[in-house]
Amino acid sequence: MRKVKRAKPKIKKAKPGKAGSKAKKTARAQKTKKAVSKKDLNLEKIGEVTHYFPQVKAAAVSILKDGLKVGDGIYIKGHTTDFKEKIKSMQLDRVDIHEGKKGQEIGLLVKSRVRIGDSIYKII
Repeated sequence: MRKVKRAKPKIKKAKPGKAGSKAKKTARAQKTKKAVSKKDLNLEKIGEVTHYFPQVKAAAVSILKDGLKVGDGIYIKGHTTDFKEKIKSMQLDRVDIHEGKKGQEIGLLVKSRVRIGDSIYKII
């Protein structure tokens, strides 16, 4: 009877510095990201994102009540979106405007990606 040689399974060794690097990255990200809570701010829901244009970092926003002006502070909250900023630029039909009113769909420059359905709050 003939003996058959079997190959030994190769065991991969962990490279130094690689073990736990994912855990370190997520812990670091949690420390740097500060979520804005609604309790800390005096907020009033004013609109909703209807579209996002990634090339120019602009959001189409449907204004549901009151109005928005250039210079107002807004808070954008969604499933993965959570940031606040001041309105720097606002457009209606590709024309710069200083104030958006109820019922209009305006374009806003935003600093980060937003998604359809994200809520826009006015910081009072």
